[in-house]
Order: sequence, then structure tokens, then C-alpha cells
Amino acid sequence: MNYNNNTNCSKSNNSANASGGAVYGFGVIGAAIYFIAKATTFWSGAFGLLKALVWPAILVYQALRSLGA
Repeated sequence: MNYNNNTNCSKSNNSANASGGAVYGFGVIGAAIYFIAKATTFWSGAFGLLKALVWPAILVYQALRSLGA
């Protein structure tokens, strides 16, 4: 069998898609630092970590709610 016929199938450029993960990661780290710094108790800090992970969903929900969608 000749496997050289489809040499371009495995060549893809995914570097443009990787930047979204980096932005989300920095956002999570920044939100975690913010919420932990504002925490006064252990449980408010733990809840802050949870909020840091789901802040994009909350942001989209509030934006759609304010638009009337």
C-alpha cells in the first residue's frame, strides 16, 4: 500500500485555536486571585475558586439577560 497519497491530511495549523485557551486560563487565574484576596473566611475563598472556574458562564448569562434574550 502507498500511504504517501494524502500527505496534507495530517498537516494542520492549530496555533490560532490555542490562544483562546490561554486567555481563558489567565482569566481563571486572575479571577481566582481576586476572589481569594477578597475572601474573609475559608469557605468564601473556596467558593471564590468555584466562581473563578465558572465566571465565563455567568458573564454570558448576564449579558444575554440584559439584552432581553
